[in-house]
Amino acid sequence: MVEFFYASEKERFARIDKVRPGCWIDMLAPTEAEIQEISRLLAVDLDYLKDPLDTEERSRLEIEEDRLLLIIDIPVVEFSQEEDSTDFTIETLPLGIIFIRDSIITVCLKKTPILEEFKMNRIKNFTTVNRNRFLLQLLEKTATYYLRYLRHINRKTDENEFRLRQSTKNQELFELLSLEKTLVYFTTSLRSNQNVVRKMMRAKLFTWSEEDRDMLEDVQIEFDQAMEMTQIYSSILSSLMDSFASVISNNLNIVMKLLTSITIVLAIPTMVASFFGMNVMLPYQSHPYAFAFIIGGTFLLVGLTVVFLWKKNLF
Repeated sequence: MVEFFYASEKERFARIDKVRPGCWIDMLAPTEAEIQEISRLLAVDLDYLKDPLDTEERSRLEIEEDRLLLIIDIPVVEFSQEEDSTDFTIETLPLGIIFIRDSIITVCLKKTPILEEFKMNRIKNFTTVNRNRFLLQLLEKTATYYLRYLRHINRKTDENEFRLRQSTKNQELFELLSLEKTLVYFTTSLRSNQNVVRKMMRAKLFTWSEEDRDMLEDVQIEFDQAMEMTQIYSSILSSLMDSFASVISNNLNIVMKLLTSITIVLAIPTMVASFFGMNVMLPYQSHPYAFAFIIGGTFLLVGLTVVFLWKKNLF
């Protein structure tokens, strides 16, 4: 799908029907025909439009004369396909940003809330005409979403940590493993994005105003902060998984110890009943209170056994 947007200081943000100077062209999972059409209209290299659609594409900055291709990794939420499931994972996906003529093109394989905020005109002082500012706002919003998802990962880690204290199952460990996988993606993507931002600061194609340069430095600081948080959370998760693997095993041992103690206690009346149920002559079998003595002696043995096991911390 291809959409066209335009906004300037004089004209309010709006969706338009065709390409015009200073517009923003958003290509969401474009078809081959749409790629060919945009390439023809704006004389864009096909590789510029197709590279961001490769999920394994790394972040990079390419400058050729007055053309620019910038690919950054953005966080994307993937919801479970199972019915009535609210589970989701967070992955990273390439977002291509192309400067061509007076326009800017964004190319992405999946719908992302980062671009949706721009489409819904939620970004302050957003115009499509000022491409440098648009690019910086995109980078700033990307860093903001990284930080937002990292805080969510931290909350999920705390929730799993609380459940793991009493757990004897592996479900919580699998959830921690999924979070750790996300942090590995974040680490790789953020490191690449950091390199791209540093190259942008040195690129001659950009003419930064003083305000833009301050904003670019803020973007770099936010990416650095996200990278540091990712490394910290990754270390915490690794330690938690190692620790709670032992905790789960220990919890299971406690349960097995309790079941063994219960089995021992239940074995006493079974053993007594087996002895006095044999078809042989037994002492006091003709006594009128023999059954009461047997029951009382059995309860006494069970009580003594329970007290003994209790003192040994086996209950």
